[in-house]
Amino acid sequence: MPLPQFHPAVQSWFASAFPGGATPAQLEAWPAIASGGHALVAAPTGSGKTLAAFLAAIDSLAREGAAGQLRDVTRVVYVSPLKALSNDIQRNLEQPLAGVSAEMLKLGSHAPEIRAAVRTGDTTQTERAAMRRSPPHILVTTPESLYLLLTSGSGREMLSTVRTVIVDEIHAVAQTKRGAHLSLTLARLAANAAQPVQRIGLSATQKPIEEVAQYLVGGLMVPGGGSWGLGTGGPRLWG
Repeated sequence: MPLPQFHPAVQSWFASAFPGGATPAQLEAWPAIASGGHALVAAPTGSGKTLAAFLAAIDSLAREGAAGQLRDVTRVVYVSPLKALSNDIQRNLEQPLAGVSAEMLKLGSHAPEIRAAVRTGDTTQTERAAMRRSPPHILVTTPESLYLLLTSGSGREMLSTVRTVIVDEIHAVAQTKRGAHLSLTLARLAANAAQPVQRIGLSATQKPIEEVAQYLVGGLMVPGGGSWGLGTGGPRLWG
């Protein structure tokens, strides 16, 4: 199934990795994410929500790299309330990053090194120092570690270049004290960034989904008068 919105190398990798094609959730999520507004992807486990969010981010980074414009800065922050999930995500990112790079070489295009790294309470001082010297393009972290990063000068500097934040398992924290703290951290992340930060939420199916969407955006509105929410009925504008 062709995915014309993506770089040819991204299309080729996806076609080889997923011969069955994209899932309905992915096909509906990508236009919503491409709109530039805040997007909430609400779909059952196994529907490819996480890959939908990451593939859009990888495509953007790959295009920058092909044009020779990819800088050594952090562009994407992935936040998971589960530390174990953060480690899994970092490992799972290796496949698409390596695959897209290989496809770009086949096409005769410049293949940039797109780096992903994990920052949690288990990250060693050596790893943290290396991250400061060479920031990952994609940072995988937890709500608490993101908060701590924003309390340090070096952390704020690294996060000032972020343009996308992906919040996974958002339904698990939306109505908790931990979720309230994360909401403040997301607001600080946006205020610290040198450019608008797009928020992408990944949620299991919830009712009412409007409340999860409102939690994600924190009262923010996208151009046009609302906030994007994506549920089983397709993309809708919550506003």
